[in-house]
Amino acid sequence: MITPERAEKLSSVLARRQPSLTVVFENVHDPHNVSAVIRSCDAVGVLEAHGVYHGRETFPKLGAKSSASARKWVDVHLHSDVATCFSALRERGFRIYTTHMSSDAVSLYDLDLTSPVALVFGNEHQGVSEEARGLADGNFIIPQVGVVQSLNMSVACAVSLYEAFRQRMLRGMYDERQFDDTAFERMQQEWFMR
Repeated sequence: MITPERAEKLSSVLARRQPSLTVVFENVHDPHNVSAVIRSCDAVGVLEAHGVYHGRETFPKLGAKSSASARKWVDVHLHSDVATCFSALRERGFRIYTTHMSSDAVSLYDLDLTSPVALVFGNEHQGVSEEARGLADGNFIIPQVGVVQSLNMSVACAVSLYEAFRQRMLRGMYDERQFDDTAFERMQQEWFMR
């Protein structure tokens, strides 16, 4: 049975969840990176994340200590191809942006991250696939002034999510619940059972 204090904490967290902000990670095989992405999602109020695994890649086995607590509160939906994932997101009104250093890339800080948006991060070696870039609404980079000009994918995800967090905080999106009463009560009951 859930204590009143625990129920209050979960209700407070759920009330700040952002169903219009999500992350897609494509063929990310390092379990530490996946765990770190999920923890960042939880930290900024992402309700659900999406993993796309195609070819030989499969969703990695996550360590109980590193991800269990965050994985419990961020629903992760797995997809077997990019097109299906993107189609499902578009049906819900999401704009989709990939991370890739290319001539058409815009700065992360020029994106409106207060509208329904999915940020796509590729794996540790190839980055996002050509298919994902071709199907996306746009492409962005995180501005850098160093020599290497790349970040670990989980770090890039955290930086991007915290820019979304900043924009949404300024817009007051964490001050008002993003769900109607029926949806909130249903999710609340689900969370109390976790």
